[in-house]
This record gives sequence, structure tokens and C-alpha cells, in this order.
Amino acid sequence: MEAKVSQGLQLSRWIDQEKIAGKPSRSLRFFQKCGDQRLFRIPASCHLLTKKGRFHRPLVLKVSCSSENGSASLLEPESFLATDDESEIIKNKSEEIEPYLNGRCIYLVGMMGSGKTTVGKVLSEALGYSFYDCDTLIEEAVGGSTVADIFKLYGETFFRDNETQVLQKLSLMHSLVVSTGGGAVVRPMNWRHMQKGISVWLDVPLEALARRITAVGTNSRPLLHHESGDAYSKTMMRLSTLFEERGEAYANADVRVSLENIAAKLGFEDVCNLTPTVIAIEVLSQIVNFLKK
Repeated sequence: MEAKVSQGLQLSRWIDQEKIAGKPSRSLRFFQKCGDQRLFRIPASCHLLTKKGRFHRPLVLKVSCSSENGSASLLEPESFLATDDESEIIKNKSEEIEPYLNGRCIYLVGMMGSGKTTVGKVLSEALGYSFYDCDTLIEEAVGGSTVADIFKLYGETFFRDNETQVLQKLSLMHSLVVSTGGGAVVRPMNWRHMQKGISVWLDVPLEALARRITAVGTNSRPLLHHESGDAYSKTMMRLSTLFEERGEAYANADVRVSLENIAAKLGFEDVCNLTPTVIAIEVLSQIVNFLKK
């Protein structure tokens, strides 16, 4: 059965830009007046999540706000509208990087929930690249099964084998932004495929990841179902274990983008206040620096 399903991973079956990268997303920006009459801009994401985890149309608003410090925490890493300044900066950065990048693919690596898909879509739009999510490609290759179902029915090794096939096929292409699975870095073969492009590690503090994942639920995370205790503690414990196993592998990336460093530079206490566009700008800046060496 496994061989049959694995053989179904055909290039023509899953390379469909409109199906993968063309999902519409919407967002809101509004101002909240707090007790001291100061105004704070709060990014908010609206989305509809289907059983397969794909976004189709706005419906659910998830945002938290503290009136004590006027900060807002984005509970889920979904796209929202960039400010005019951000849009202009990322446009300029994309023009600056173009002659250095020369069509090479960008591979985003990092822990689950680190925003690889969200930031990847922003990058692909800015660069005029196509965007692909490895997990989505694997799901479609295995008859539309979710990642969680694939782990349950066929096991992690089967999933990793298909993941390697996906990366091998993508490595033959150009002008792509690719969001990899959190565990893709553990196989040396995957790195050989990604070395044909530029690999970028989105480094997010584990506490922020645990809050984000707990807020949206762990049902779609097959590696987060084994510890007892409350949801946050369970998630934090498992993430810590996974990072111990993968941390050195993530560090093999060509570029490391620390969300903690970005937040510190901008004066934010919480990395969840960073917009996907701000993170994407830092990714492009880091890649330019890397390619200029």
C-alpha cells in the first residue's frame, strides 16, 4: 500500500499555482482606544479554515489586546495588510535582491508554527515567485489526506520519504519560495536539495510558538499528541524536545532570521506583534547580505 501511494507523487499532479498559492486571504486593521485615550493599531486576521487546513474566505476573527500596554498579539500567523511604508520597503528590497538572487529558490525552514507559510506567501508576491508548501503538496499527492492522517495511517517514515521526493522535484525548478515541514531539516538528503537555492531559518522563541499553536489547537500537529497536562504545557514540552533534536540542523541554513532580534530592534516585547511583511523584509535583507559576501 505504501509503495502504491508513494508512486502517486507525480509532478503534474501537484504543481498547480492557482490551487496552492492562489487562496485568497483578507484582513482588517483598526484602532482601539484604551483607557488613557491613546490609539493603538491592532493587526487582525480573518479566515475560514477547512478540514484540510486551507484558507478560502474571511470568517473568524482572532486577536487579543491588552489595555495595560496597548499591545496586540496575533494568535495565528495569517496574512494581514501591510502599511504603506512596509509595502514600499519590501518593494525596494525585492528590486535590490533580484540581480543577486538570479532566480534561485528560497527554502524556509523552522519549527512548526513559525510562520513559514505566511511569510513565504509575502515573499513570493514581493519577488514575483511561485509559492509552494511542502505539506500541502504531500497531502495532495496522497489523495488529499491531511498530514495528521498520513502520520496515523502510514507512519512518519513514509511522510518523510514523500517530503524528500517533493523537495527533490522542487529543487529542479527556479523562482520558487518553498515552505518546508518542521522536520525536513533532519535528513541530509533534503539539505542537498535545498542547497541548490537559499535556505532561511525563521527562528521564533519556543514560548511564542507554544502560545500560537495552543491558541489554534494541536489536532493538525501529529507530533504534539503524546504528553499529558494542559495544552500549553504539553505543547511547550514537546516543542522543547523537538528543538533539542533539530536545533543544530536548523543552524545549517544559509540565513538565520531571529524574530526576537527583529522585535528588539523595533521596540516590541512580543514577537507576535511583528507583521509578516516586516519579517519578510528582514528575510530579504539577510539574503542580500549573504549573497553579497
